[in-house]
Amino acid sequence: MNKSIYIMALGAFGIITTEFGVIGILPTLAKEFQVSIDTAGWLLSAFALTVAVAGPFTTMLTAKINRKTIMCAVLATFVLSNLLSAISPNFTMLMIARIVPAFLHPVFWAVSMSAAAKQAGPKDAPKAISVVMAGLSVATVLGVPITTYMADLFDWRASFILAGVINLVAFVALAVFVPSMPVEEKPSAENQVKVLDKPQVWFKLFTSLIIVAGMFATYGYLAEFMDKISHMNGTEISIMLLVFGITGIVGNWLMGIALSKNVMLTNRLFLLSLIGIHLLAYQFGGAFVPMVIILSIWGFIHTGGFLAANIHIINGVPEQALESVNGLMPSFFNAGITLGTLLGGFVIAHYGVHEVIWLSVPLLLLAFGFTFITLEKKRKVVVEAIEIEELIEEEAEPVKVVSCE
Repeated sequence: MNKSIYIMALGAFGIITTEFGVIGILPTLAKEFQVSIDTAGWLLSAFALTVAVAGPFTTMLTAKINRKTIMCAVLATFVLSNLLSAISPNFTMLMIARIVPAFLHPVFWAVSMSAAAKQAGPKDAPKAISVVMAGLSVATVLGVPITTYMADLFDWRASFILAGVINLVAFVALAVFVPSMPVEEKPSAENQVKVLDKPQVWFKLFTSLIIVAGMFATYGYLAEFMDKISHMNGTEISIMLLVFGITGIVGNWLMGIALSKNVMLTNRLFLLSLIGIHLLAYQFGGAFVPMVIILSIWGFIHTGGFLAANIHIINGVPEQALESVNGLMPSFFNAGITLGTLLGGFVIAHYGVHEVIWLSVPLLLLAFGFTFITLEKKRKVVVEAIEIEELIEEEAEPVKVVSCE
């Protein structure tokens, strides 16, 4: 596999670590800047909201720029963002430092996926894409615990410095070792909008939004849950987030195997399992030992969520529409993160962090119900009925007799 692809995977790791790294230090930041935990949650939800809204536009506006140049620009922006975050004197500056790079977040995602596939060639394209996605998966697994550990070992500023260093290493490697990638042809507008006339694709995107919202309504405040409900200290929280991530690596790998066998069944089992583990966390959240076991299983299930949602969306999508759908995915995923963390913050502010479980469970149940709804089949039946009706009309036309005289 071309080394450029692994470098892009490292860039994806740095970017996602920057996005999700605040999850483990939200309680610390809330105390540092004397804001409520739901207000601190905006550091995650505002980032995700910016990605969701700006994603399609920034990706389109940068479509003609050299692929290497734009990826370097994105990573440089993330380095600067983390540096500014580390020296922020107040919550407002920290929020601004977080939001600015979010505009370019989806650009790196879309460009790296297509560039990896192009460099690997048609035969190895799926493998190349999976390598870049591994950067995202590992970041969701390890990014939170390592930044949380840095904050516990030193202070919260060290978390942002670490994320900045990761992005800086990726930037240097990309600038030095990755060849220039000029845009050889203009993106086809026709191919970009082909997907818009498929209701089932939009329904799957919306279902995935609900799945991610259900996941992050509680996960976004997991450190707060362990602090207030499980009564864990900073070191214990860091260790449990690491355990959460390690079991998640195994879970993500097994999720890929299961999805290759049966996409729909795997998605339904994933949702039911995640609902079950939330209910167990609510029941035994105050007991230390049971909660350690629950968190280990939770990580095993939770981490495969992005992969499950991703495959759920593209399953059955025509090849010519895949690029358009992949371009929309970051927006819907981050819209789900925004919705989940905002609603979770509201529940915590009014009812306490323990009750946030009862927000995740209904959302995941709703997504489970959506997996039984298929719009495409209904549409197909209508189309077939029209075709049959037209055929009957053609057969019913009077036969013209041509004289031989």
